[in-house]
Amino acid sequence: MAEVRIHALIPDPEALLALEPEELAGAVLQCLNSLNSSSSGQLNRYNFSLPNTVQEYPPEYQTRISEALMEAWVWLEREGLLAPKPGSGGEWVFVTRRGRQLATAEDLASYRRSNVLPRRSLHPRLAQKTWASFLRGDYDTAVFQAFKEVEVRVRIAGGFAETDLGVPLMRKAFDAESGPLSDTSAPAAEREALAHMFAGAIGSYKNPHSHRNVAIDAHEAAEMIALASHLLGIVDKRAEGRQQ
Repeated sequence: MAEVRIHALIPDPEALLALEPEELAGAVLQCLNSLNSSSSGQLNRYNFSLPNTVQEYPPEYQTRISEALMEAWVWLEREGLLAPKPGSGGEWVFVTRRGRQLATAEDLASYRRSNVLPRRSLHPRLAQKTWASFLRGDYDTAVFQAFKEVEVRVRIAGGFAETDLGVPLMRKAFDAESGPLSDTSAPAAEREALAHMFAGAIGSYKNPHSHRNVAIDAHEAAEMIALASHLLGIVDKRAEGRQQ
């Protein structure tokens, strides 16, 4: 693989300076992963900060770009994508095994998204159904899939027909008096509140995403999917209770 330089990836200095350190880190890591034995001297924080790294940019930008690149470098170290080179002194580093797996800026973007929504924190069904969409940045689809899974599990656990859908399904399944997934040992107010929570979640997060494109960011999507994961856990417990 030919050596890749920062300027080749981001030729516009204003665009580079507009990036957050974790965004610019993708370009830095791509450059470091492209180094061969003759250019491995760049695997050193001091060497990477020398004027040669930014010489293609206009002089008035070079200091600010060098500082931005060092911010990105420090982020890579913090994430364990760069590590001190064993047996060497000073600022020498190597690209870690995890860093080698992230060959492009998009690979790093996916890695960053996985930190926003750790797979191990999700209900197993959502880890299977939504995580790949989330990593691709397809947040709208990931949220829809999460709450569709809630709807499907409620329908199956409650013994409802395929024609039972959406908010009405949640109301029937968790009806405080007659819902098959309602916990009759809980106070009536809590049973009603749970029915409201399921109906509100489906109405707010599944229905809009099934009818139109909804603009959301990674953090919003992660919060929504985490809620769906929590709801699925409740359904699992209620389904187990019905089987006993």
